[in-house]
Amino acid sequence: MKVALVSEGTYPFAHGGVSVWCDQLLRGMPEYRWEVVALTVDGSERSRWERPANLDRVVSIPLWCAGGARRRPARGRPTTVFHAAYDAFLTALITPPDPSPDRATVQRSRFLLALRGLYEFAADGGDLAAAIGSNAALGAMQDRWRDVGVALGADHPALAGRPMRLTLADAAQAARLIGHMLRPLTVPPTRADVVHCAMNGLSALVGMTAKWTHDTPLLISEHGVYLRERYLEQLHGDLPHPVTVLLLGFHRSVAGAAYHLADALAPHSAYNRRWQLRNGADPDRMWTMYNGVAPELFPSAKTEPDEPTVVFVGRVDPLKDLHTLIRAFAVVRDRVPGARLRIYGSATDLRYRDSCLALVERLGLTGAARLEGNAPDLVEAYHSGSIVALTSISEGFPYTVIEAMACGRTMVCTNVGGVSEAVGDAGFVVPPRDVDAVADACVTLLRDPELRHRMAAEARQRVLDRFTLTQSLAAYRGLYERLVAPRLERGPTGAARRTAVGRVAAADLCGPASALDPASRTEAVRRGGAQRTRGLWDVHDTTARIRR
Repeated sequence: MKVALVSEGTYPFAHGGVSVWCDQLLRGMPEYRWEVVALTVDGSERSRWERPANLDRVVSIPLWCAGGARRRPARGRPTTVFHAAYDAFLTALITPPDPSPDRATVQRSRFLLALRGLYEFAADGGDLAAAIGSNAALGAMQDRWRDVGVALGADHPALAGRPMRLTLADAAQAARLIGHMLRPLTVPPTRADVVHCAMNGLSALVGMTAKWTHDTPLLISEHGVYLRERYLEQLHGDLPHPVTVLLLGFHRSVAGAAYHLADALAPHSAYNRRWQLRNGADPDRMWTMYNGVAPELFPSAKTEPDEPTVVFVGRVDPLKDLHTLIRAFAVVRDRVPGARLRIYGSATDLRYRDSCLALVERLGLTGAARLEGNAPDLVEAYHSGSIVALTSISEGFPYTVIEAMACGRTMVCTNVGGVSEAVGDAGFVVPPRDVDAVADACVTLLRDPELRHRMAAEARQRVLDRFTLTQSLAAYRGLYERLVAPRLERGPTGAARRTAVGRVAAADLCGPASALDPASRTEAVRRGGAQRTRGLWDVHDTTARIRR
C-alpha cells in the first residue's frame, strides 16, 4: 500500500506535535510506502527530520512564492466554465452558512462543484491565479458581494458591520490571497492508495484533486480544529473587514466541503469531533483517534528538582498563550518563594517571543522565569520541572501532555481541545486565559508533594492504559485497510469512473444559489432524486457524483 500524507507547514520542514505524529506513522508502518505532500511557504524550506527508508519522495507545494503553477500550455478551455465555477465559488464565500442542515448540505455540494470547476480549468492549462485576479473576476466579486447583501437585507444579523459595497482594493487583496491558497488545485494530483490529510483546510485540496482524478479514498485527521484556529487568527488581524469576511468564508467553505467529501474522518479528540459534526461531518464516517507515545522513550522521573519548578514545553506561539502562564507565575512566585519557570521551545513568532521576554522583565521575574529555547532532550526538560503547565487557547490532543504524563509529571492545563480527555483526573484542568486559576492550581501542587506524587503516578498509568503508540498505529493501520478494501475488490476503475462521471460543465454551475427556494431544496434533499433545476444538481446526485 502507498499512502500520501499531506500537511501544511509541518513535516518534514518543521518540528512540533503534527510533525512528531507524521514521523510516527511513517516509521511505525514500515510495510507501507509513503509520499509526503507538504504545503510550504516558498519551497526553500529544508528538512529537519531524518528521512525514513520507506518514504519514496517529498513533494513541496509552495503557496506564497511569486508566480504560480501551470501544468501545461492552455488548450483554449472556454472561459465560461471558469466564470461559472468562480461565480458559485464566490457565492459560497459571501453567503452566510445556512442554519438548516439540509440547506447547508446543498451549499457544501455547490461549493465542491465550484472547486472542481476551478481545478479542471487549471488542469487544462488555465492560469488560475491570473484568472482570479482579472478585471472580470474582481468585478464579479464586487457584484456578488452587493447581490448577496441585497438578497439578505440590511437587517440580517450576518451583515452586521459589513459594508454593502466591496471596494476594488479590498477585492484585489482578497483575490490575491485566495489565489495563493488555491495553488494545490494547480499541481498534478498525487497518486496513492490513500490520501491522508493531517489537517483540514488547504491540505484537503490535495486530497480532493486525487479523489476527483484517481478515485483515491480521502482520510482527514485533525490535531487542532483548523477552522477554529483561522477564526482565532483574525481576532487581532489587521486586514480590512471585508477581506477578513471573504477569507473566513473561504476557510469555512473549504472545511465544510472537505468534511462532506472525505471517506473517513479521524479527529484526535471528542472535542474535535464536535466541531466537525457542527460543520457538516457524517458521524457514520468518523473514528476518534487519540495520539500515542512510546512509554519506554518517556520514562517516569525518579527525582524532582531542588527548587519548585513549573515547566512549559512547546512552541513559543500566541496560541500557547504564554502571557497567561507568565502572569500566573508572578502570582506563584509571591506565594511559593524560590519558584522557577522554565519555558522550552522555539519561537514561531519572533515578535511574540520578544513580548514574552518584555513581560518577564516588566513583572520583575528576570532570572526566575527563563525562555530556554529548544530542549536538547525532551525527557530531561519534563524531568526538570516539579509540574508541567500548558496554557493554550487552542489545542488538538497535544503530545506535550501525554509525554509529560508518561514522564510522571502532573499537569496544569487549560480546558481546550482534547486536553481534558488526556488528563482526566490525573491533573488540574482550568479555564483558558484565567491567570488566577492557573496560579491556584500550580500553588496547590507545589505546596502538596503527596497530592503531586499521587497524581503523577496516575498520569503515567493513564498513558499506559489509553495512549500508547502501539494502540494508535494499530487503529490507523486498520482504517487504511478498511478504506482500500473496496478498491481492491473492484479493481482499478479510477480512469473509467472519471469518464463516467464526466467533467464539470458550465451548465452544472450556472444560476444563483437561490435557484431553488429553501423549501424546494429541503424537499429535494429528502427525496434524494436526480432532478435538476436551472442547472443546480440535486444534493443527492451531486454528493454521489463527487464522492464517487
